[in-house]
Amino acid sequence: MILSAPARTRATKRPSLRGRRRSRSGWAPWLILLGLLGCHGPATASTSCSATMTDVAFGTVDPHGGNVDVQATINYSCTITSILSSSRVRMCFSIGVGSSGLGHLTPRRMINGANAMAFQLYKDAGRSLIWATRFNSEGSVGVDLEVGALLGSATNSGSLTVYGRVPTGQSTLVPGSYSNTFGGAHTELVYQYNEFLLGLLGFPASCTSGGNGSGASTFPFVASAVVQKQCSPMFATPSIDFGTQGLLRTPVATTTILSPRCTNTTPYQIGLDNGQHASGNTRRMQSATGDHVSYELYRDASHSLRWGNTQNVDTVSGTGTGAAQDLTVHGRISEQTTPAAGSYSDTVTVTIYY
Repeated sequence: MILSAPARTRATKRPSLRGRRRSRSGWAPWLILLGLLGCHGPATASTSCSATMTDVAFGTVDPHGGNVDVQATINYSCTITSILSSSRVRMCFSIGVGSSGLGHLTPRRMINGANAMAFQLYKDAGRSLIWATRFNSEGSVGVDLEVGALLGSATNSGSLTVYGRVPTGQSTLVPGSYSNTFGGAHTELVYQYNEFLLGLLGFPASCTSGGNGSGASTFPFVASAVVQKQCSPMFATPSIDFGTQGLLRTPVATTTILSPRCTNTTPYQIGLDNGQHASGNTRRMQSATGDHVSYELYRDASHSLRWGNTQNVDTVSGTGTGAAQDLTVHGRISEQTTPAAGSYSDTVTVTIYY
């Protein structure tokens, strides 16, 4: 009896000891979890954003053509480096006037020496909303982006389309290569962000205020276009009409107008071939029965300078202005033996060299 009493006493103490151990191991994790849930700002997190933009390449621009529309792309991304953190970022993308600008946006311009080509960059496909900077009334373009990391880092990305246009109505453009460089001083990405750890914070008030962090970057690009020397292949070539004649006992004279249109400052020469029915260098009109009437085309009103097709010899020279230029062709039928009555005609090819 005496030996069994201590044994029962030891047995009743052991459960009490186990209960205290369970109590310690049960409360400690809950205290840690509650501490994490109460923390909104990440202990160590880092958000950074960057962007790149493709060039605005208009290619060949016809000064006499319509609008030239192209697109470029801004690719952007934000990265957060943290553990169990997220970041909400508000960004603004600004585009200025470029290194060739004159301090205003309407229009922007590309230059070739002292010559300028107007162009514009827009926010919308309809090309009605000018893409400007956050300091202009037209405004920049804003984007919201959210990125979160479980372990290490994570990145989220997106893209924006920039709509470019060279407007029509620039007929006096000089041939050459035009460009405008938009370097770091002419592009700007600014952003504010809210970083949070297992909590929930909204986006910053704007891309320049609010949040618990900020940053800035640039996205340089080049706008370019080319104007090639050209003369319109479809300039006006009206007929030379000598009218209805009787006996060809006296000369018959008439005129017509050629209206070539060449790019500004482009030298050109216009030649006339001998037609389809010439005899040597004598132009002739022919009837359906094969009879002929001789005639000639001249560069001058006195009918002394024959208009031929040999460059720098008997052609007419000029320099383009971008507008149509009227050149007079002087036609003359000399006195000759009158052939049989009928309709006489010839086809002369006009060639423009530039």
